[in-house]
Amino acid sequence: MPKDTSLKSVLIIGSGPIIIGQACEFDYSGTQASRSLREEGIEVTLINSNPATIMTDPVTADNIYLLPLTVESLIQILEERQIDAVLPTMGGQTALNLAIEAGKQGVWEKYNVKLIGVDLDAIELAENREKFRKLMVDIGMDVAPSYIANSFLEGKEAAQKIGFPLVIRPSYTLGGSGGGFVHTPEEFDDALRRGLNASPTHEVLVEKAVLGWKEFELELLRDSNDNVVIICTVENLDPMGIHTGDSITVAPAMTLSDTAYQQMRDDAIKMMRSLGNFAGGCNVQFAQDPETEKLIAIEINPRVSRSSALASKATGYPIAKIAAKLAIGYTLDELKNQITKTTSAYFEPTLDYVIVKMPRWNFAKFHGSDHRLGLQMKSVGEVMAIGRNFLEALQKACQSQENNRTGLGADKKEWIRTSDILDRLEQVSDDRIYRLKDALRLGVPEKTVQKLTLIDPWFIKQIKRLVKMEERLMRYNVAEDIPKDFLRDLKEVGYSDAQIAWLLRINEREVTRYRKNLDIRRTYKLVDTCAAEFEAQTPYYYSTFDEENESVPSDKKKIIVLGSGPNRIGQGIEFDYCCVHGILAIKEAGYEAIMINCNPETVSTDFDIADKLYFEPVYWEHIKEIIELEKPEGIIVQLGGQTALKLAEQFHKNGIKIFGSSFKAMDLAEDRGAFSDLLKELDIPYPEYGAATDADEALEIANRVTYPVLVRPSYVLGGQRMRIVINDEELERHVLSIFKHLPDNKVLIDQFLERAQEAEIDAICDGEEVHIMGIMEHIEPAGIHSGDSSAVLPPYNLSDEVIETMKEYTQKLAFALKIKGLINIQFAIKDDKVYVIEANPRASRTTPFIAKAYQVPYLKIATQVMIGTHMLTDFDIEKKLDGYAIKVPVFSFDKFPNVDKNLGPEMKSTGEAIRFIKDTKDPFFRELDRNRSMYLTR
Repeated sequence: MPKDTSLKSVLIIGSGPIIIGQACEFDYSGTQASRSLREEGIEVTLINSNPATIMTDPVTADNIYLLPLTVESLIQILEERQIDAVLPTMGGQTALNLAIEAGKQGVWEKYNVKLIGVDLDAIELAENREKFRKLMVDIGMDVAPSYIANSFLEGKEAAQKIGFPLVIRPSYTLGGSGGGFVHTPEEFDDALRRGLNASPTHEVLVEKAVLGWKEFELELLRDSNDNVVIICTVENLDPMGIHTGDSITVAPAMTLSDTAYQQMRDDAIKMMRSLGNFAGGCNVQFAQDPETEKLIAIEINPRVSRSSALASKATGYPIAKIAAKLAIGYTLDELKNQITKTTSAYFEPTLDYVIVKMPRWNFAKFHGSDHRLGLQMKSVGEVMAIGRNFLEALQKACQSQENNRTGLGADKKEWIRTSDILDRLEQVSDDRIYRLKDALRLGVPEKTVQKLTLIDPWFIKQIKRLVKMEERLMRYNVAEDIPKDFLRDLKEVGYSDAQIAWLLRINEREVTRYRKNLDIRRTYKLVDTCAAEFEAQTPYYYSTFDEENESVPSDKKKIIVLGSGPNRIGQGIEFDYCCVHGILAIKEAGYEAIMINCNPETVSTDFDIADKLYFEPVYWEHIKEIIELEKPEGIIVQLGGQTALKLAEQFHKNGIKIFGSSFKAMDLAEDRGAFSDLLKELDIPYPEYGAATDADEALEIANRVTYPVLVRPSYVLGGQRMRIVINDEELERHVLSIFKHLPDNKVLIDQFLERAQEAEIDAICDGEEVHIMGIMEHIEPAGIHSGDSSAVLPPYNLSDEVIETMKEYTQKLAFALKIKGLINIQFAIKDDKVYVIEANPRASRTTPFIAKAYQVPYLKIATQVMIGTHMLTDFDIEKKLDGYAIKVPVFSFDKFPNVDKNLGPEMKSTGEAIRFIKDTKDPFFRELDRNRSMYLTR
């Protein structure tokens, strides 16, 4: 049936700030849905409180409300706008919970707003654990034995009936919050209390644990005619017991028999159809007994889920985009396949490649946290890699993680103590896949590894293949000794040149030179949804070592934008926002825009944002071969955060043009000694400092600049391992810790300005003029990382003299560093004297916040200044802000109950929200200012 023509205006509810369990995948889903509805001539209104997203940008929706996600905000929108329908399935659990609450209060009925994409009964069935269990039993599905509990006593009775081990699953929570496995009666009481407290309805499901069973997820779409398609089947490499967001996952499923797959497919369709009559996306999770292949239903999410973004990127099938069209009445057979442009959307994608998703954790930011993985999600981001086989995809995923790994082991980070390794295999942590390889390398039998990990033997045998290949490789002494066929075999299973070089104890350049002399180079394949059965129209590529190259460079002038890789603390969705706007600005300027990134959650890796997308690790070896193929005019590194910036030296050494500020300018800003010398030359005050290469030198510097001092490694992100120390003993301990974990870095020691105010400026420089984008005053004092501090735009408490001094120093530094593009400068103000703390010659975390607050397309302006097509005078920049905008950090401490929650120089927040106020009398602002006073009087 055609679309519902009565729907002229739709409200999409966003997911709010980034938190663990609900990250930027919902920015991707919401953005896709909005674009999809606007294609149909529907006016889209969007509510979200996250300033760092593309979703909340004017390029995405007709009307944007940067408001708290509350029923009051919904009512405000419904009073101001004529809204026909609300789509609550694109904003994760937050949006669903808000839709439920508004429904209970009669808001949708009062304003005659239709709920599309799902219905409240379906949400209730999926989220209420007892109703879900009963529904599954009614439709003939097997479930684990379980009982619902609304009190401590009921929970104890349930445990007595079921026996141990068991699992506690709170109702209506996100990312497994409050849930967990309980192995013994001694652990049960505390676990039950946690679960009851985590549930907003004080309700948990106490369920028999199926530890060691295999876990699978299916992504489905359903239309109003009850047609259902399976978009993707994803297999968790890790067995049941680890949250799927913390598990390595693989698509298509590697160890599933055809019989079991057909049953799983039929059961998933049956489950989806049982949830009432709604049209849209759905995620279904199953557990499978590895011995008997018996299936049980774990859960169903009648919405676009965390896995939907992954499935979309894995298959090329735009789930959120199609789901939005289904929600307004279209049927699958009426819609086109967005990749081929010729076939119907009523089909199931076929993959002739393998994808591997690896989570990205940030345990280093949560000192004292429990690294063990379980039912409660702890990862802050993820990467996806595509290869022709499982091992190639797995090694590319390891190279994508931004944790200094060059692949799965073979990179001088292996463990060598068997007892430590075996313990790590049983106590599941973030590095288990690396320890599994270590165990096999040290000769631990495959059966023992399987018994400890409960990972399917097929995956273990695959990793054992790598061990055997490495044993053969180490028989050779130099690169030229390696037979051509064997070198190709190594590359085909994902080995980087750096890994091969490490195993032979030679230089990486020797391996690269020899490989290219043998003409063993990457070729690029299309992601086409149909295993090349039909011609694809969308240029979305991955690399492999194959005979045929499907990526044919055009004759147009090209510019490459480097993405920011996986989300982590200190580098999140805000840099993807910057990359997307950079791509759009490059296209507008007439260049071909090429994107390189490996994050499946982002808008930048959507198949139709760039002219050409390479879904590849942001890793030098991969990038260099793309550059050799495409021969771009140059590359932009300013938009991808520290990930892209760290590669600038490689581009500089290899004669590859960097658009915008030069490598020399970037290096000068990062080199604390040279930067302080520049400040001295410009007569700009700065804290006393020193750079140490050993502990003795650090002690000498600290005593010269006087305690307290700020200690940090050079070239790091988000204040990593940054501490304020107050004596020699603390200093020595922390400096030794830095050298242990980051042996190649210098240690920077700065005088700490106690009780100073902190502020920052974001600016654009075109070489002739400096434009101040925004001046932000921090609520918290100096010593709290800027990412963890609330920031007020414009300043509310700084004197005119201080503000003018900050502007003057910004202009001096921008010209002295020869900035072309963006710069962020951080200041400390003590006794009305302004000190420069640091300068970042790139987009910053605050760039999207300022753009949203002032409603100015700053990323477009900055990008076109970088590539030289425009000067600042070409733009009519008009700022619009009535009152103040406040950036408020958001934390995920609930995932790590025992960590130190005190804020300091190392960033801990996972996301941010924006609030607008008319004046400083606003109660919200007064509460923030009261917190500031508490910090200053501690």
